Amino acid sequence: MKVALICTEKLPVPPILGGAIQIYIDSVLPILARHHEVTLFSLHNNKLPVRESQGNIRYIRIMGKTADEYINNLKRTVLEDAAEYDLIHIFNRPLWVIRLSDVFPNSAFSLSLHNEMFSSKKIDPERALQCLDKVRFITAVSHFIADDLIKKYPAYQEKISVVYSAADASVFKPVWFEDIREERAAMRKRYGLDNHKVVLFVGRLSHKKGAHVLLEAMEKVMEVHPEAALVLVGSKWYGINYTDEYVGKLQEMGKKLKGPVVFTGFLTPQEIHRYYSMGDIFVCASQWREPLARVHYEAMASGLPIISTARGGNAEVMQQMINGIVIEEYNNPEVMANCINYLLEHEEEALKMGKAGREMVVRKYNWERVGKQLLDLMAKV
Repeated sequence: MKVALICTEKLPVPPILGGAIQIYIDSVLPILARHHEVTLFSLHNNKLPVRESQGNIRYIRIMGKTADEYINNLKRTVLEDAAEYDLIHIFNRPLWVIRLSDVFPNSAFSLSLHNEMFSSKKIDPERALQCLDKVRFITAVSHFIADDLIKKYPAYQEKISVVYSAADASVFKPVWFEDIREERAAMRKRYGLDNHKVVLFVGRLSHKKGAHVLLEAMEKVMEVHPEAALVLVGSKWYGINYTDEYVGKLQEMGKKLKGPVVFTGFLTPQEIHRYYSMGDIFVCASQWREPLARVHYEAMASGLPIISTARGGNAEVMQQMINGIVIEEYNNPEVMANCINYLLEHEEEALKMGKAGREMVVRKYNWERVGKQLLDLMAKV
């Protein structure tokens, strides 16, 4: 079968600038290409060729500073290419199903949802129904996303499947692996954290990701545990480092803490696994209706006990006191501090949680499972 994957207009694939959707696509592409001829349309980047082929995968990269410019250029490129596709799988842009259906009148369509893209602010009911009628199937990254769509449009429930994301357990490795210990020691030495217990945060430095709540919590943690340190991996936006008012506030908060606080800035997906190896505890401090942050999979694969907020779909991959702790009072720094202190004071239990999370990734939160679920859905088209 000839399959086209349509990535969003935000970031390129491979994920040289990061991005959960881009990492997802890049990871499942080789699995899909074992069975189908796949063409991936994604954003152009000067570091990547406009067109290239690798085995059964063809990459076509499209210029576009806005969503409209991107999709219009994509339609023009497709018409020039004159390629026929049996299935067109669109990522996170339900409106594009309608916009591309005229260009591909003989193709089947499907949709991958990574956010609440059927909210009334993003698509009106009339066009939502057009999209739902057109697609053969929809995948959602969590039950939180799927259930919200089903609640709005219950007649289409049978078209909707939950396909959880994954992490590569051969890249993200736990601290008890022999080949990671040396790297862990070197990374901690690099930042002067040799004798510290490292609390790790990975994500964009935006209010909705909750780094400010974690920094407030660490003030209380460091009063009790002077050996504690905080490492914040990420920047305001993908691929760039700049300081806005919020990031500046975080940096000022960090300077006031008793223990070390490290801001790494932006890191590529190829670098991040080394920073997970530094950690002792992972905290996802999300304050918004998070679809299901992919950092959970990476932290579990890295063997870290997780403290996560009960926001959106985050808790779906958490088992309370098994692979970590879920905080209901997500915006309460004192509760977060108590959870961090508990794990610092119960090292054996924290290690047991890390091992449980690692086992979950190896067993079910892996890319082979994701690829198989997608292939099974495609087979029904």
